[in-house]
Amino acid sequence: MNLDFSFLSWDVVTGFVLKGLVFSVQLTLVAMIGGIALGTVLALMRLSGKKWLVMPAAFYVNTLRSIPLVMVILWFFLLIPLMIGKPMGAELSAIITFTVFEAAYYSEIMRAGIQSVPKGQVHAGYAVGMTYGQTMQLIVLPQAFRNMLPVLMTQTIILFQDTSLVYAIGAYDLLKGFEVAGKNFNRPVETYLVAAVVYFVICFSLSMLVRRLQKKIAIIR
Repeated sequence: MNLDFSFLSWDVVTGFVLKGLVFSVQLTLVAMIGGIALGTVLALMRLSGKKWLVMPAAFYVNTLRSIPLVMVILWFFLLIPLMIGKPMGAELSAIITFTVFEAAYYSEIMRAGIQSVPKGQVHAGYAVGMTYGQTMQLIVLPQAFRNMLPVLMTQTIILFQDTSLVYAIGAYDLLKGFEVAGKNFNRPVETYLVAAVVYFVICFSLSMLVRRLQKKIAIIR
């Protein structure tokens, strides 16, 4: 089999691939921000010591972490329209699914980050009259975010890789863009090979960035 990459031009990239790349990046950023926000709330619930908060948060996290992401994507895409009585669209369904799913993973990262802060600092906050919420907001969470930043970024890289799974519901992501280009030019093997290279370059570059960030944080400590 002879491979021919001559069809890959800037017009092909802008016509087929760029749209998918934009959606993949948007999905990653929205799911990251929403996942960290919801994950932080879940982490605080699990660390509150109050059973009525701990149990639902633990159930949420443990359930989603035990189910393959592609199944959750399909469930949201197929079941939510039945519940609300109208189609939601593959892109919106993907955004909601990834935010809800990633929150379970970000929650565990944030919980570990919060627990990494010395308890003496928490007691010091209480000693000067701070409430639980003020202590978390002003003392614990800023340090936890700094400690867990490399791990949060690593999880975001995994999130970007997982965005290719929206292919299962027909959303136009980066992989879908390559697939459409391959079908139009009858070169599926070449486009999938290039897609693999693009994913590798993006993820490897981000991994190097995380490594440098980790070294800087280690120096600050």
